[in-house]
Amino acid sequence: MYLKYYLAAIVAYTIWGFFSLPLRALQAYSSFDILGYRIMFTLSLMILTLLLFRRKTLKSSWDTYKKLKSSEKKHLLTVNFLSGLIFAVNWFVFIYVMNHVSVNATSLAYLICPIMTVVLAVFILKEKLSQIQWIAVLICVVSCGMMSIGHFEELMYSSVVALSYAFYPILQRRNHQLDRFVILTFQVLFAVILLLPFFPYHITSMEKTAVFYEIVTLIAILFTIIPMYLTIYALKGLNSSVVGIFMYLNPIFTFLLAIFYFNEKLSFVQGLGFGLILAGIILFNIKIIKEKVFR
Repeated sequence: MYLKYYLAAIVAYTIWGFFSLPLRALQAYSSFDILGYRIMFTLSLMILTLLLFRRKTLKSSWDTYKKLKSSEKKHLLTVNFLSGLIFAVNWFVFIYVMNHVSVNATSLAYLICPIMTVVLAVFILKEKLSQIQWIAVLICVVSCGMMSIGHFEELMYSSVVALSYAFYPILQRRNHQLDRFVILTFQVLFAVILLLPFFPYHITSMEKTAVFYEIVTLIAILFTIIPMYLTIYALKGLNSSVVGIFMYLNPIFTFLLAIFYFNEKLSFVQGLGFGLILAGIILFNIKIIKEKVFR
């Protein structure tokens, strides 16, 4: 029953694990150039999709919204405005760190982020973890500490990226009144509204080639809309803590690309940290693995 939600989370974070490939191809451009065009392309494609293929869903969501109580409407708008703010901050910082600090720094961010998400889910949403899952979380904390040894500056940048995203799954856990694609579109719209005043001052005059537009379009569809939708869909059937632990797939693939594709250095301690993270992920999900694979 829950396999489709697990699959959605796995695919989403696996896709994001390869995000460094298109971003590094745009390294010559400023972070805000990439962010500005990415978010505008994403919003345009999502609105186009709604108007051409999901008009009935859009109308149904509007009808549902009108029937909500005043307090529910306020809660819905607040949650999705905050989600848009998270997008705006996280996307800018992530792109900057990826292209101007290191690929390893971004992967370290998403090693820290699941821990923050799981702990926030426990204290804010009152989600429960078993003793084995708490041990898995502790293993991941230790591994993150190991990965940061000798990389304090990267850890600082990584912490900003992680903190700017950790709240997102928490907010989405109780954000199911309307269609998920409609919700996602309005979150991106709020992000655009927040960033729009900065466009005239931070979008550079550097010539944008056809390749730039092609890569940004790829980023908008494959690395933004699809994984974001899958994440929200996964949260329909899984706890935030469970989805949060799958975030580790993102940095695992990012670290592998950093080492084998971008030729960045990885110490023995960091390699050992990887092994511990994999062990923590398996341990955290050991119950579902037994039920789905070995039953």
